[in-house]
Amino acid sequence: MLTCAEYGRNAGLCKPNADKAAEPPYINPAPGTRRVFGVGDLRLGGLSSDGLDARRRRLLFRSHHRGIREMDLVLGPFADTQLAGLSDVELDEYERWLDVPDQQIFAWVNGSETAPAEFNTALFRKLIAFHGGKSSSKSK
Repeated sequence: MLTCAEYGRNAGLCKPNADKAAEPPYINPAPGTRRVFGVGDLRLGGLSSDGLDARRRRLLFRSHHRGIREMDLVLGPFADTQLAGLSDVELDEYERWLDVPDQQIFAWVNGSETAPAEFNTALFRKLIAFHGGKSSSKSK
């Protein structure tokens, strides 16, 4: 590599080590990045889509890519652990959940609203139990 002097530039314009590639700055991770808001490691995608049929792969993807982050954290881990073992009838029900607006499901899961009877099923109560809650599983 040519130095400033060899390239014929004015020596007053050259900076020491100007010809060396700049090293990227080392950035320390912010404190607490491993555990944010009490939800643990936020890397999603615990279940691999390898070996899953097309329907389950689609549901797994949609569970981790919701409209709001809170729903990614509600449905994603549940899908990781439960999706492979669900029956076709349960998969039909799970697909219905994904058509409901995120804020509505989130309100049912966190207990601020009561889930309607058509969604208050054994599978929905399994979701509630998965997250350690009980309040939204009551029916009207």
